[in-house]
This record gives sequence, C-alpha cells and structure tokens, in this order.
Amino acid sequence: MLRRTSGRGAGSGMAVFAMLALASTGAFAAWDLNLPVGVTPISRIVYDLHMLILWICVAIGVVVFGVMFISIVRHRKAAGAQAAQFHHSTFAEIAWTVIPIVILVSMAVPATTTLIEMEDTTDADLTVKVTAYQWKWKYEYIEDGITVYSNLAASSRQAIYEDPTKVENYLLEVDNPIVFPVGKKVRLLLTADDVIHAWWVPELGQKKDAIPGFINEIWTLVEEPGVYRGQCAELCGKDHGFMPIVVRAAPEEEYRAWVAERMTAQAEQAALAMREWGKTELMALGEKVYVTSCATCHQMDGAGVTGAFPSIRGSEVATGDLQAHLKLVMDGRSGTAMQSFGSQLDDVELAAVVTYQRNAFGNATGDVVQPAMISAARNLNTGG
Repeated sequence: MLRRTSGRGAGSGMAVFAMLALASTGAFAAWDLNLPVGVTPISRIVYDLHMLILWICVAIGVVVFGVMFISIVRHRKAAGAQAAQFHHSTFAEIAWTVIPIVILVSMAVPATTTLIEMEDTTDADLTVKVTAYQWKWKYEYIEDGITVYSNLAASSRQAIYEDPTKVENYLLEVDNPIVFPVGKKVRLLLTADDVIHAWWVPELGQKKDAIPGFINEIWTLVEEPGVYRGQCAELCGKDHGFMPIVVRAAPEEEYRAWVAERMTAQAEQAALAMREWGKTELMALGEKVYVTSCATCHQMDGAGVTGAFPSIRGSEVATGDLQAHLKLVMDGRSGTAMQSFGSQLDDVELAAVVTYQRNAFGNATGDVVQPAMISAARNLNTGG
C-alpha cells in the first residue's frame, strides 16, 4: 500500500511540475522584453535604431570584457606574468581616441536621421489638436471641425472600488476613443490646460510632452487597422494612472462615417442647449457628468477627501448662492486642484452637473439650472 501510494504521489508531483512548466513557458512567451515594433513608419525606424545601437553595445561589451577576462587569466601573477614597464604609448592614445569617435559617429548618423524624420510634420493629411487636462484628453479635428473628449471608461472607474480583475483593459479603456484614418499622415499639436502631461501610445512609436502655454508637435501614420492603447506618460497628479489613450485606426470609409456621426452628435447637442430641461432628466445626465468629471476628487458619494478635496454634501458652495456655484465650476479656483470646466463641458453638461450637485448627497436646494443660464454666464465672462 505504501509503495502504491508513493507511486501515485510521485506521478501527481510530476504532473503538477509539467503543468507549471507549461504555464511558465506561456507566461515567458507573453512577457516580451523588447520594444514593440509598432504599426507606423516611425515606430519601425525607432525599433531598427534601437536594435542597431543594442548590437553595437553588445559588440563593445564582448570586446572590452573579453580582453579584460583574458588579461586577468593569462597575465595573473600566479602564472608568473610580469607587468610591462612603460609610461607612454602614442599608438594606444590614438587608438582610444579614434575608435570611440568612429563608434559615436556610427551611432550619431542614424540617430540624427531618425530624429529629423520624427520631427517632420509637413505634408500632413490631417491635423488634430490635443489638449491635456487633469485627467482627460480633448481632441479637436481641425479640418473636420469636431471635438472629442476622452475620459477613463466608467467600467474602469467603478472597478476602482470593486474588483479590477473582472474588467477588460482596466485603466486602459475610455468612453470616447479617437479615430485615425489608416494610411494618412496625422499631425498632432500637443498642449495642456493645467500641468505637464505626455501623450504616448507605444505602437505608434512616439511620446511627447503636453505643456501649458506651449505647442509641441508629433506625427503618425498608422498602416494597420486596429485599436492601440496608451497612457499619459508624465506624472501629472494623484490620478495620473486614470488618463488612458485609445486610438482606433480605421479605413478611410469608416473614418469618414465616424466624422459624420460626430458632426451629427454635435449638432444635436447644440440643439439640446436651446430647449428647457426638466429636473429629472438634468439629474440623470448630471450624475453621469459628475461620475466622469467630479467623482475622482469629490468621491462617488460627494464626501470629498478631508484636507484635500472639499465635500459637496452640505457644502456652502453647493447649497449657497447659485451664481457663485456656477462661476466656481466654470472658472475653477486658482491655487487649488479645482480646475476650470467651462472649456471642458458644454452648456447642457454644466447645467446638469450643477443641478445634480445642488440636489444630490442630501442637498435639497430645489434649483434647476437651464443651459440658457450657462450661455448667459459665458457671455458675461467674455463681455458679450
């Protein structure tokens, strides 16, 4: 009995070992340690440059460490080696000057060529202005006249408080992916509204800082349809990790259909701002806007974070003067984390979220803010 039991245990152990070996093989296969080749001409040029420099460094390492180890072994004192007695070698000085120069030039020429290619934004088929906010992206398609705000998807936002492992593409999904046409050169103009951010999608091969008050440029030309994900690559605040980028590369026909859809949606949104809204529908929309734009700081329950972000529940702002509340939401507050939402939300969204804040979390002002009030406040700010 003991012998048979032992055999079964050994067999089970071998089976478990084999399963672990297979699992680890798959894990290592998925764990790619090199740069992605990417799907743009720039990404492939960068990858080729990376591999060229890598192999040059490998060759240098092999030569240097090879000579060093051979010298240690063959010229050690235990083997009877005697140190050479000299104080100057013209050949050695020329060699250790000329060889590094040749190596550096061999690296500098392709590197400079690549950098020049990366900065060449001329002859673009499409220009997109990208503005970074804490913590979202705004995309303005200059030629087509459409604007897209891209926020962290609600599924990822909700999973922060639940189980992130159940959400596909956790922290790498957005509510409004942007679309680029396949085979077209897209010029990106990068700036920021508050702090320094960085726009980065690995498969596209470039990363560039978005700096307040400055315009940086990069370009891309996606050659393969698909969805490509990235993130803000600059530490931009407490929710830096909640600022993903999703680019969908589509054929020209699909891209044009998407542009037409966005233009129709913008026209419908402008029409919505002209009518009277009921409190119930404003509250429903306001909750969605609050979750997307406000809950990150003020929390889902409006309780805020003590010492950092004020509570909306029972606050003097949300239960006090309506005009002061509107001004704060639209203009922000200098020197604090309260940013301006006047340029980030349209009239309907602003009216909805202020209505929601004044009638949720136990606040019961009964105020209903109409989009026309937001429009009037905008005109007052601009002197119109």
